[in-house]
Amino acid sequence: MSNSVLYLSVNPFETRVAMHENSRLVSYRAERHRTSSVVGNLYKGRVNRVLPGMQAAFVDIGLARNAFLYVREAGGILDDFTDIFLAEEGEVLQPDMSNSDISDLLRQGQEILVQVVKDPIGTKGARLTTHVSLPGRFLVYLPNVRHHGVSRRITDDEERSRLRGIVETFDAPGGWIVRTAGEDQGTAELDADRKYLLQMWDRIQGIANQARAPSLIHRELSAVLRAIRDLFTHSLSEVWIDDEESFEEILDFLEQSDPSLVPRVKLFRQATDLMNSFGIDRELEKALRPKVWLKSGGYLVINQTEALVTIDINTGKYVGTQTLEDTVFALNLEASVEIVRQLRLRDLGGIIVIDFIDMEEPEHRQLVFDTLAEELASDPARTQLLPMSDIGLVQLTRKRTRPSLERTLSRECPYCHGSGRIKALPTVCLEIRRELLAVAAADIDQQVSLVVHPAISHYLQGPFRELIRELEETHGLQIILRENPLFHEEQFEISE
Repeated sequence: MSNSVLYLSVNPFETRVAMHENSRLVSYRAERHRTSSVVGNLYKGRVNRVLPGMQAAFVDIGLARNAFLYVREAGGILDDFTDIFLAEEGEVLQPDMSNSDISDLLRQGQEILVQVVKDPIGTKGARLTTHVSLPGRFLVYLPNVRHHGVSRRITDDEERSRLRGIVETFDAPGGWIVRTAGEDQGTAELDADRKYLLQMWDRIQGIANQARAPSLIHRELSAVLRAIRDLFTHSLSEVWIDDEESFEEILDFLEQSDPSLVPRVKLFRQATDLMNSFGIDRELEKALRPKVWLKSGGYLVINQTEALVTIDINTGKYVGTQTLEDTVFALNLEASVEIVRQLRLRDLGGIIVIDFIDMEEPEHRQLVFDTLAEELASDPARTQLLPMSDIGLVQLTRKRTRPSLERTLSRECPYCHGSGRIKALPTVCLEIRRELLAVAAADIDQQVSLVVHPAISHYLQGPFRELIRELEETHGLQIILRENPLFHEEQFEISE
């Protein structure tokens, strides 16, 4: 049993889920109850618009923005199959939808049963699929798929064969994937999960047949029970929960699905905050910073943009002890491990580009790449990794289903509007000069009031004091300088 601990903190406003592996924070999720995740929810939606040029459709499922359905996710209407939102629990299925046309599958006004695979992010609506997948404790049921699989995180070949043999005996229509938690479970436990999921699907179909679009047909479990269902395997040493009602809910859930795990659930009874007591809040503060220091003295710089995530490795204070090549190689190896932890912790997805420090030796480049690939194998999210280029660039994609940690816990800076930078003090001062020159040209020998931020005022009276002198002596202005600490540094006001 590894040294992994799950923490669950519940209050009337949010549910927080964190996980430690070997005393280091590797994942964190906060779900505000007013903006709960809708991933996994099933809706009866109405097609609002079909877009042949994009091979997609907008679907009204009752949320603030229309959701988006790509043609490759719409094949379930024809009882085909495609990738599923819990694909990391099994083998990725990639049907050929290249010859399908969205106009042949959908029409405006059509009502369809869909499942959310990605939360709304920014200005983008939710992503949908028609290929329903229902996760249980040990199994995932795929009603429209003829497929039997086993989670790739179960690595023992003999155990994989045993589990596959069990699910292949299931005579119900559809497909089955054994989840990571299903490892070492017997036939009776898996069969009980199978019956539970079949009953759920029958209920969903019954509700969907009676419902009018748009409407919610099936809601995913609460954040607490989702965490227990998806994360609490036998590899976890314990689970801490600070809410008594949720504690009882977890015990009831485990009594039905896996009673052997009940003793590992602990109720946190102290008056202090659970996450603060275990040092998680301190680690979160670091996870919101772009710079990540490594133990060696080197550091990473992580920048998240609209298009992709870039990760740069720098030597920082690390100077090594031998040759430059050995120094760079050791730092890149250390960075490979930390990068994967940061991807999981920050919940970064989409296209990710890593700029390793240049290495001359091909063997060193291969070892760094292999280390990165090995660490990614333990990542629950699905990833695709491309080979390292000759200049040390590695590109990968990581499945994204919800906003990143940064987008969840922070907002765009109203000061810099998300750029991360504001105008330099000389730039603002020179803009003020141009504005004042326009005033002087209109009416010479006049008095003007200039209101600026204190930082600009200090600069105009210090390093840039010649600017005020030039405007007064050469251009005939009488400038009364005032400060307003409520101003943006780039803001100024000129009045006559």
